[in-house]
Amino acid sequence: IQMPLLLLLLLLLLLVLNYAISLQSNNMKLSINQKTFTILATLLWNNEVYGFAPIHSRAAAASTTRVAQSSVTANGDASATASPSVSVGSITDSISNSNPSKAWDCDDDANCVLIEACDEEKCRTTLDVRIHGEWYDLSGWRKAHPAGAHWIDWYDGRDATEVMDAFHSEKARGMWQRLPKSGLETAMQLEKDVVPDSQTQLNFRELREQLEKDGWWERDYVHEATLLGIWASIVVGAVATAQTVPALSIVLTGLAMTNSGWLGHDYIHGVDKFTDKMRLFAAVAAGLGPTWWSDKHNKHHALTNEMGVDEDVATDPFLFPWAPDPEHDSPLRKIQHLIFYIPFSFLFALWRIDTMQVVISAVEEKRPKAKEELYALLAHYFIMLSVLPFNVWIPAVLLSGLLSAIIVTPTHQSEEMFAEYQPDFVVAQFQSTRNAVTTNPFSEWLWGGMQYQLEHHLFPSMPRSKYPSLRPILMKFAEDNKIPGGYRESGEFEILKMNWDLYKEVAESDAVPGAPYSRGHGQLAAINLGFSPASGGIGGFTP
Repeated sequence: IQMPLLLLLLLLLLLVLNYAISLQSNNMKLSINQKTFTILATLLWNNEVYGFAPIHSRAAAASTTRVAQSSVTANGDASATASPSVSVGSITDSISNSNPSKAWDCDDDANCVLIEACDEEKCRTTLDVRIHGEWYDLSGWRKAHPAGAHWIDWYDGRDATEVMDAFHSEKARGMWQRLPKSGLETAMQLEKDVVPDSQTQLNFRELREQLEKDGWWERDYVHEATLLGIWASIVVGAVATAQTVPALSIVLTGLAMTNSGWLGHDYIHGVDKFTDKMRLFAAVAAGLGPTWWSDKHNKHHALTNEMGVDEDVATDPFLFPWAPDPEHDSPLRKIQHLIFYIPFSFLFALWRIDTMQVVISAVEEKRPKAKEELYALLAHYFIMLSVLPFNVWIPAVLLSGLLSAIIVTPTHQSEEMFAEYQPDFVVAQFQSTRNAVTTNPFSEWLWGGMQYQLEHHLFPSMPRSKYPSLRPILMKFAEDNKIPGGYRESGEFEILKMNWDLYKEVAESDAVPGAPYSRGHGQLAAINLGFSPASGGIGGFTP
């Protein structure tokens, strides 16, 4: 198994180099000590530094995050555009509930009744979210929410229209209208303090409504069958050559793993009956669990490029997309543009580890369908280890990680990073996303729909076969709404060069005192350290 051993030796060399550089640097505070190993453990196990809570159980809410549009350059300089701002926690804390002794309790179908304010666990007496211009009290719905209460908490005192529309089925989108509306006094206070819906958001909702009427979510089953057929053919070729031509089998297996990841990504995002049936495909074919993927990836979709919140851009201490605070710096940053392919290669392996952690915890917590997901993952490893030898399977995992990372990182990391919550979901997606223009049919297939990253982020449940036709529509939308930066796209090799240039620029930059930390910063830090009202309750939420 020469390839993985070589990569492991390179990783060991990097750690030794990190130690050597730290000895030579008088002003480098971070070295190979307990703190560095803590950060490395954080990366490997994908847990928060504070409390080491697994992804699926991370609480969410941004009680002290100011509502203001802000971005941070690669050098860590922050600039904010003046706009109405408010502390989410302060809004809800200042609103009195008309009946504090009562609270809403909702079932899985969003049928709600009033109960005594605190049950045997915890309760909230107010949790207000705006959906399509109306404020709803979701305090009783939060525990019944299938994806977890943390999603509801995150949008307390905020507008969740675009997120609600993007991630939910037609049935689920009809349920929120049955939920109790916020009290008149509460709604009036929120409307006064919270940033109003922008004209761009309103125009986007009209666009989405028209696309739905025109059938853009209708699935092309010939296209789906073609993609599955290509994947199956590659798998057969990989198995057939595993013993005779292992080098070819490694390449084919790596391509099959990457492709199965993109297909599973499509199915997990989908909201129709076909994708419901295919939801466990990622677990069986790629070893990636839907629960882990949904918790992590949907947060990336909802809060794209928000520093300290979006885990997809939290790639330090090996790769820094912005210059960090000296406290969180690493000597490896100075050579990250030279060694980026090494951490890239371990991406798929880390995803697999994280998946198993999450699904085991999900089974222990009796989350819906967690056992089925665990069985699907065990089936994946049984099949893979039965038909592929280790000298093929392990290098293929590393190759797949390299391919996946090369594709997913450049479409976001070179664009705006946000130090604070972005109230305009639509503009934020345009500003944080860049598409890749592929040059040949193989690249079009290999990118797995990620070349249409903006289309996917704005309409994640839409079948990817529709994205090429959607491209000119979004171009016109950006022009008509005068979105800063417009519709962003670059050639597939140009966008890779842009990402490498970013790593080089950050490597050559000085550390920036006060720069946001990629994990546990802002919204996450508030909840993990107990500073957020969401960690102990807003408006009457008591243990």
